[in-house]
Amino acid sequence: MRAILSPLILTVGLALAAPAAAQSLLIHGGPIYTGAAKVEALAVKDGKVAFAGSLAGARKAAPGAKDVDLKGAAAYPGFVDAHAHLSGIGFREMTLTLEGTPSIEALVVRLKDWAAQHPGSDPIVGRGWIETHWPEKRFPSRADLDRAVPDRPVVLTRADGHALVANSQMLALAQIDRDTPAPAGGQILKDAAGEPTGMLIDNAMDLVEAKLPKPSAAAQAQAVKRGVDLYASRGWTGLHNMGASVDEVAMQAALAGRGQLPIRVDNYMSQAQGQGVLKDGPSQDVTGLVRIRGVKMYMDGALGSRGAALLAPYADAEGTGLLLTPPETIKAVLVQAKASGAQIATHAIGDRGNRLVLDAYQQAYGADAAGLKAARWRVEHAQVLAPEDLPRFAQLGVVASMQPSHAIGDLYFAPGRLGTERLKGAYAWESLLKTGAVIAAGSDAPVEKGDPLVEFYAAAYRHDLKGFAGPEWGLDEAVTRQQALTMLTKGPAYAAFHEDELGVLALGKPADVSVFSVDLMTAPFAEIAKAHAVMTIVGGRVVYEAPR
Repeated sequence: MRAILSPLILTVGLALAAPAAAQSLLIHGGPIYTGAAKVEALAVKDGKVAFAGSLAGARKAAPGAKDVDLKGAAAYPGFVDAHAHLSGIGFREMTLTLEGTPSIEALVVRLKDWAAQHPGSDPIVGRGWIETHWPEKRFPSRADLDRAVPDRPVVLTRADGHALVANSQMLALAQIDRDTPAPAGGQILKDAAGEPTGMLIDNAMDLVEAKLPKPSAAAQAQAVKRGVDLYASRGWTGLHNMGASVDEVAMQAALAGRGQLPIRVDNYMSQAQGQGVLKDGPSQDVTGLVRIRGVKMYMDGALGSRGAALLAPYADAEGTGLLLTPPETIKAVLVQAKASGAQIATHAIGDRGNRLVLDAYQQAYGADAAGLKAARWRVEHAQVLAPEDLPRFAQLGVVASMQPSHAIGDLYFAPGRLGTERLKGAYAWESLLKTGAVIAAGSDAPVEKGDPLVEFYAAAYRHDLKGFAGPEWGLDEAVTRQQALTMLTKGPAYAAFHEDELGVLALGKPADVSVFSVDLMTAPFAEIAKAHAVMTIVGGRVVYEAPR
């Protein structure tokens, strides 16, 4: 995801439980899955699991504990989003959201309404549109945006964060015209007359981003708080934050220090702000809730905007996509990371992009195969893989950090982009697991909603949220419910070197618990899609309770 942030802020509150110290808890009254077994009750003492088994045994292990009756809800080891963008999640709640926009005409109406509700001369920034299902069958253009807002700059980012459309005012502000050259790793789309349409792909987005006012420190802090509170309310106990800034990490640590950070955050710094971890290696704050693990890099773009780097041309357009970071830059960062122990997480979506990342990782360690496996370097997304590259993840010890919800959205257009044969290596969860690879599942929010139930549903069912699956959706790549649970609990724990603490509910381990309104292991998939989080517990502290 590439993020463009707006200075326009709306304040909307979330009903989170007030911060409280870890307390003794007796959890019962519904199925409890520990990651190894299904038990009747769970006892929590001093923030850790004191017992998992019978109700009588749990009562004995934690006398006087607060009684937590699940009333039929189901509890699991804490779900962790292995790939999200924390500030982006918060800013999505605070700016123009275009998710679910059904057409260009609807986008124009939403934009016009937003401008009327937020008068002034500041740029209008929004995100979340996807054109693949629109009746117009095209990207939006600056002319479309000009119809709604002709007199102030507008920038609307595609849901994947790898393309944007700007109106004429914004293009003029950024000094983009027919003669502006596209930067390396970017595209400026033009019409038949050679004029820019307003669509900028990948690195060309920087031309506009540089002209937007930066969010204030107060707005950034609000976005971080909104993001973590929202995630706790959805049942997540942690997230791996991709592309973090130094300021954002400081804001997280400040919240943690005040007892106001409800979830655990493992940060992977943006390449521009990663010199600290590349020099000194991983670190954490005094609470242990905020960690800096490594650096996030980009190899290629996104499939929806045809920026994903492919080995052969797109099936529905010319070209093979974009490489966003020069090979020599990637090599230099890998050398630093190997020396310091910083963990690398590289965005790769196309089959060429994924192969280049695997090659670069392998070359960085040379004959030291054990060293590469110990490093647990990650590929973020790993969406389209050539058949011969599937087994390399397990062979090299590279973690596949994948987002199941991408499949149930992308598979509407991926067959057209890739063609039937190449589609066989797309969103190949089951094939990767069969090779012994570790998959850490996440959402890529705010690209997607950021709901653990949606990710579980997509992984185990591989249908859209209405129950539809097309003939080319590769249902044989759906995983079992147990595998889906592992991908959202043990997988992220391993991917961030937390497997000794997190991922299972076992004696002496931190009590991170996600409670949902249905039993994910037995409920019909249609019920899972409609379910919600009931309670979130992090380190024995109840950080969220759903209104009753």
